[in-house]
Amino acid sequence: MAQRNRRTDGAAEPGRLTAAGPGLFELSGDVGFDDAGRLLREGEAAFGGLEQAEIDLARVARVDSAGLALLLEWSVAARAAGRALRYRNVPPAIASLAGISEVAELLAPVAGG
Repeated sequence: MAQRNRRTDGAAEPGRLTAAGPGLFELSGDVGFDDAGRLLREGEAAFGGLEQAEIDLARVARVDSAGLALLLEWSVAARAAGRALRYRNVPPAIASLAGISEVAELLAPVAGG
């Protein structure tokens, strides 16, 4: 799976957040320290004002602790604002990092309000 997000020259694809429909976004590429700050700002601009948003993680190739922190920050901000934020197709690497860090519940779907 990670290979589909590699450029033809073998370099990593940077993390990208793209709109995929009303309230639906796709996170893809390598999501880590190099891109987390930029992606945090992009996410806030893209779905920070929406009542509900869903982020598909199926095309995330690699993730590190900064990538997990990014997802957690989006979740915490949504909860604090009373918004619904859901992740779908959570890769095993993200679920594993969240479980080890004992923060898996912060990635769980939140009821809209």
